[in-house]
Amino acid sequence: MVSPLGNIDEWDPAGRVRGMAGSSAAIRRWKRVEYEQLVEKGVFASGERVELIDGVLLVAEPQSSSHFAAVRLAELALTRAFGEGWDVRAQGPIALDDSSEPEPDVAVVRGAPRDYVLAHPAEAVLVVEVALTSLAFDSEYKSSLYARAGRPDYWIVNLVDRLLEVRRDPVPSPSAPYGWDYGSVLILGPDDSVRPLALPAAVIAVADLLP
Repeated sequence: MVSPLGNIDEWDPAGRVRGMAGSSAAIRRWKRVEYEQLVEKGVFASGERVELIDGVLLVAEPQSSSHFAAVRLAELALTRAFGEGWDVRAQGPIALDDSSEPEPDVAVVRGAPRDYVLAHPAEAVLVVEVALTSLAFDSEYKSSLYARAGRPDYWIVNLVDRLLEVRRDPVPSPSAPYGWDYGSVLILGPDDSVRPLALPAAVIAVADLLP
């Protein structure tokens, strides 16, 4: 992930960014309602994937073919597993909290698409990120962000090591970027299977999530 602020190596949750030369500067944080107003006014280019992460606007890197294939595989596998009464959303916004509106690669919410015509869903029962170049970011920042919001089930489809990381049990964690992380991290290989917390009767083969 990169920031529209420019070539930035990292930022800290206190509101400062560090550039290539090691200097730091304060940044202007956005509220989710402000961000949605920018979207409605057409500020961002068509097709530009922007996420609001704890008040910071991030632009997603272009997708590789393997990343997009894994997103589609996860979407299809979860759609089969959850069935009626659930909406499996690929790369759609989630109204996570007042300062965050990420666009996870796949998210599962209750209901149907028409339930979210007026507002993005907030209560995702399962969030999935497909990680290749973004593995470190998804493992540290996204993990802390989703845990802080109380999302109970966070999966990382790790394309680097061809594994599925299942993260559960959000707990306070002072060392995490946003003060929370997951107390349980289960690493599963291609021969394993996983059951979503929201639908434990469903069994999903990890191999079905890997391209």
